[in-house]
Amino acid sequence: MPLTPTTRVLLTGAGAQLAGAIRTRLDGHCALTAVTRRECDVTSAADMARVTRDVRPEVVINCASYNDVDRAESEPEAALAANGLALGVLADAATREDAVLLHYSTDFVFDPAVDPGPLREDAPISPRSIYAQSKLLGEILAKRAPKHYVLRVASLFGGSRAKSSLDRLAAAIRRGETVKAFANRTVTPSYVPDLADAAATLLARDVPYGLYHCVNSGHGTWVDVARALAVESGVDPDRAVTPVPFDPAAFPARRPTYAALSNAALAAHGVTMPLWRDAIARYVRTLPA
Repeated sequence: MPLTPTTRVLLTGAGAQLAGAIRTRLDGHCALTAVTRRECDVTSAADMARVTRDVRPEVVINCASYNDVDRAESEPEAALAANGLALGVLADAATREDAVLLHYSTDFVFDPAVDPGPLREDAPISPRSIYAQSKLLGEILAKRAPKHYVLRVASLFGGSRAKSSLDRLAAAIRRGETVKAFANRTVTPSYVPDLADAAATLLARDVPYGLYHCVNSGHGTWVDVARALAVESGVDPDRAVTPVPFDPAAFPARRPTYAALSNAALAAHGVTMPLWRDAIARYVRTLPA
């Protein structure tokens, strides 16, 4: 459904990094109501009923989530409630309003044993952590809404609320520090302004409902990412970046060694994503000198 200045859009989890970029992108293009967890707890059916009764949304964009991957191992109930069961509440609310539900999931639902190339939406899933399992449950429950988009994203960075691992890596490099980066963990970095553009385009083009990978194009190791950050920052990458091996067992929560996602399905519907290296260059230009 094309967005117009009168299209009623409800954005949950408004304090999140991706939500900030979505607010910036949609401001002035629709009738946007953004709510934080304090204003609307998405795990609460009563809260969602109250807010949707007031807003009467035509689109619900969910950015609310439990993102502390390691802490989720010791707080499974909280992670499963926010990332999983809440999507049942959101799907039911969207269904009552005949609204489109747009929800974000994660590359962590995968963990292939060998490098299979960029992963498509139908690649075998293997969620090894509580966080990944909770996000997979969210995917399943989001599909209860007849009009749904589930977008898997990965390695977010940028935006006015930048706080991710990649953002911290960029800050350290620009301070002149030498950073350690994984030489054998492959990712698809995703610039949140590009993801916000993709969401707006997806809605405008009436892309068929379903599950899609929404990431910048291409992929690389964390060493590749760190070196690109250094080059764009005018820093010698050989001095700034020290490659180190990635050991999944070193973290409380299992992380996939290979998590490169293919965005070909979205591109086939006219939602094309810029290369991640181009996104890194644009991102660095936004950072203070």
